[in-house]
Amino acid sequence: MTSSPTAALSEAGVSIWLDDLSRERIASGDLARLIAERNVVGVTTNPTIFAGALSKGDGYAEQLHTLAAAGTDVDTAVFEITTDDVRDAADVFRPVYDRSNGFDGRVSIEVSPGLARDTTGTIAEAKSLWAKVDRPNVMIKIPATVEGLAAITEAIGSGISVNVTLIFSLDRYRQVIAAYLAGLEQAKAAGIDLTTIHSVASFFVSRVDTEIDKRLVAIGSEAALALKSKAGVANARLAYELFEQEFGGERAATLLAAGANRQRPLWASTGVKDPALPDTLYVTELVAQGVVNTMPEKTLEATFDHGVVVGDTVTGAYASAGKVLDALAAAGVDYDDVTLLLENEGVDKFIVSWNELLDTVRGALEAAR
Repeated sequence: MTSSPTAALSEAGVSIWLDDLSRERIASGDLARLIAERNVVGVTTNPTIFAGALSKGDGYAEQLHTLAAAGTDVDTAVFEITTDDVRDAADVFRPVYDRSNGFDGRVSIEVSPGLARDTTGTIAEAKSLWAKVDRPNVMIKIPATVEGLAAITEAIGSGISVNVTLIFSLDRYRQVIAAYLAGLEQAKAAGIDLTTIHSVASFFVSRVDTEIDKRLVAIGSEAALALKSKAGVANARLAYELFEQEFGGERAATLLAAGANRQRPLWASTGVKDPALPDTLYVTELVAQGVVNTMPEKTLEATFDHGVVVGDTVTGAYASAGKVLDALAAAGVDYDDVTLLLENEGVDKFIVSWNELLDTVRGALEAAR
């Protein structure tokens, strides 16, 4: 019998990844506990998460003193600290990685957000992070900006597993899939074993609702208000439809026959921002075979406590999801404007967090010296 909603979610084909990481969580055994008790099979990180981890507790004090004594500059110190955490987390998840044949047990680390508009810089840092962590179950996060697309192809073509982040629009998601397939084609031509390359495409959910709901309230009509909090789920469901279509096509079929893996959709930004909504909305309404849902701990615990998992809630809902986007357009919401704004804001927010991380480490280094 299924013993918990998170177990039911796993049985329905959803991989649960935690959207958080800190040295304390690793050292205390809490990460291992979540694997054992909450069906967690992966971790994602980002600059905001690292900034928060570094600003709390003393788990980094010893390393900071060592780095300060060596005269390490702040950028190198951040690189060393974050890659150490990701390497240690990857070791915790190695049994999950082994038994899932590489699909799960993954830990993601992001290239510096300041490189989001720099293809060459992103490629160089992706390769540096991959080599530094030196674990087969790491994934390098690359943002789905226009400039990031070529970097995704190059990284995949080099045999690097990639978590593509900050995807908001269906058009950009289609481009991300194409970039992944192009990378696989390059890897195949180079003689790289395609079975070793994995990727997820992180499609953001709650941020879409937050921005569109704000616009719907501003419009204020009865028809507009009736559409509140429906866009995020509808957008994600249509993304899954696109995933099925693209990986069911001839181009993908050739690569899959050669041992390649599908680039799995990952639901990101699944913490509910509107307190009027069910706190498990972006989990239970996005259940489908072969997806990843990366959850903040609060959402994970809510799902474990009272999530109602009834099986696939995605594949039978494509027509109704399309009607939601059509109705939004009819109400006056510009989908392209929303998704471009969210992409730009996402990059900007990560840059702010990254600068906070640098400031925190800079202050700690100075204090240690």
